[in-house]
Amino acid sequence: MRRPYRTDHEGKVKALKLSKKIPSSSSLNVARSSLVLMQPKTAQQPGERAVLTGRTFSMKALVVEDQAELLQILAQTLREDGYIVDTATDGPNGLFKALDIAYDVMVLDIMLPQMNGWELLKKLREQKKNTPVLLLTARDTVHDRIRGLDAGADDYLTKPCNLAELLARLKALIRRSATPPRPIIEIGDVVFNLGLRTVSRHSREVMLTAREYAVAEYLAINRGKVVTRSALNRHLLNEGDESPSNLVAVHIYNLRKKLGPNFILTRRGIGYRIP
Repeated sequence: MRRPYRTDHEGKVKALKLSKKIPSSSSLNVARSSLVLMQPKTAQQPGERAVLTGRTFSMKALVVEDQAELLQILAQTLREDGYIVDTATDGPNGLFKALDIAYDVMVLDIMLPQMNGWELLKKLREQKKNTPVLLLTARDTVHDRIRGLDAGADDYLTKPCNLAELLARLKALIRRSATPPRPIIEIGDVVFNLGLRTVSRHSREVMLTAREYAVAEYLAINRGKVVTRSALNRHLLNEGDESPSNLVAVHIYNLRKKLGPNFILTRRGIGYRIP
């Protein structure tokens, strides 16, 4: 049996034959040993980054790809770059998640089972979902590129592709789409700058972790509405992540210490809201 990967003396997984590119679907079947497994970085919670100035770069991404190994590489690469990542391996499941959850960006393959990427993208746009979409596919003709962009894709990248270029393109898509109708939200003495993703109180920037900011921003955007604990958990975590049952409560407690004891109210048995 072929063993395309080995472990070094530190126990890290290393590919026998490294490549800086994501393989195409066809090359997965003939050259699996060329796949890159990104080396693990220093331990941190998925989607969580250290914050020194109150800024955070945690974003939520959806990857829809039916090739298991390629899906693993894409998801792992994005998570190591600070993204919270959900995945889907077919069109219907990908569409359901894209409509149900607010993602900052989406990576979409075209040749998917049950519903192809063209159809998924069309249905997504018909539902007025403006999530930035990057098509990642082995179909590389000019006609395919035009069709993808005309269908509502925001960018188009062919396999094989460079992982660094993929990350750069996703960040560019997020920057271009990060123009909310209300970039500044003022709630008493607390000010959210959604463009810079910062929070200040009494005109002084408040240091928040990535997850604290994600909770506070989500509640601020939905000000006046009760947001359930399950909705906040979906907003915070990678799909399949296990978390303590009190995860949201811990972040709410910390936010109250930093933004004021009455800034976030509890609706017992339901969730939280900012009045």
